[in-house]
Amino acid sequence: MTEYKEHTQTEMTFPDHGLVKTLFGAHNDNLQRIAAATDTRIHARGNSVIIEGDNIAAALAENILNQLYKLIEEGYPVYSNDVDYAANVLSRDGHASLKHIFLDTIYIKANNQTVAPKSIMQKAYIDAIRKFDIVFGIGPAGTGKTYLAMAMAVSALAKKQVNRIILTRPAVEAGEALGFLPGDLAEKVNPYLRPLYDALHDMIKIEKASAMMEHGIIEVAPLAFMRGRTLNDSFVILDEAQNSTSEQMKMFLTRIGYNSKAVITGDVTQSDLPAGRASGLLEASDLLRDIQDIAFIHFTKKDVVRHKLVQKIIDAYERKEKRENDR
Repeated sequence: MTEYKEHTQTEMTFPDHGLVKTLFGAHNDNLQRIAAATDTRIHARGNSVIIEGDNIAAALAENILNQLYKLIEEGYPVYSNDVDYAANVLSRDGHASLKHIFLDTIYIKANNQTVAPKSIMQKAYIDAIRKFDIVFGIGPAGTGKTYLAMAMAVSALAKKQVNRIILTRPAVEAGEALGFLPGDLAEKVNPYLRPLYDALHDMIKIEKASAMMEHGIIEVAPLAFMRGRTLNDSFVILDEAQNSTSEQMKMFLTRIGYNSKAVITGDVTQSDLPAGRASGLLEASDLLRDIQDIAFIHFTKKDVVRHKLVQKIIDAYERKEKRENDR
């Protein structure tokens, strides 16, 4: 039996014409995005909108518009992607506060920019990094795990909460040893570390970042280089941790010294380790989950904040894998 949903029509009026232009978007693009996300019809009339749809969908669209307008009142520059993120957040939790999430900015002094969470889990992630010395961010690509950790590291360095940033990744993937690759050591490891440089250069100009690396204030190195060290007064990020072995993960976690933070990121479903080698990330998430001073934040595909097609691509591959597993 098909469930009957009562159809409703709601009118909303916003007082400030200038803010309304930002809320509606160019050619009412933001309204169209909200309508598509909520399966409603939204018509603009001056400073007002009329929302048509079933009760639940119309209430969701109204909630999104109300909260986005309040963000704009606070001076937040709402862009089309923000509309998509808002719809994603509020469709999952209608009681969530966009102001609580989107206005929790991380100030990047080096280039005078701010980075803000775009989902409930991203907000929980940066809160955990503030509170705990060791945080695991586990989930699929596109959820902001590494980018937000980098923003928190750069911010901590600017505030003199730490003296240096250390960025590291396992440098052996798919069973390929560095010794078999052409070039000197820097040329061998650079392809593996490139994503860390990309995130860093988003927040610090290349020239300044290079100078900071020359002075040892920022270090980008393969995970193997952490052996035998004690990392005091540092913000350390271990990226792609699913490709660490059990021994490497233990080695890394026991390097953490006084006044240091460590953020470990990875996707346990995407390990490139040879068959039969256990992922250090998977083992750590099992062994350490009951230690109260270590935080584990688990992202899902619903937390993807890249282009909206990324989530559809993830869905398509998951369906393919399910079909293959069901055979």
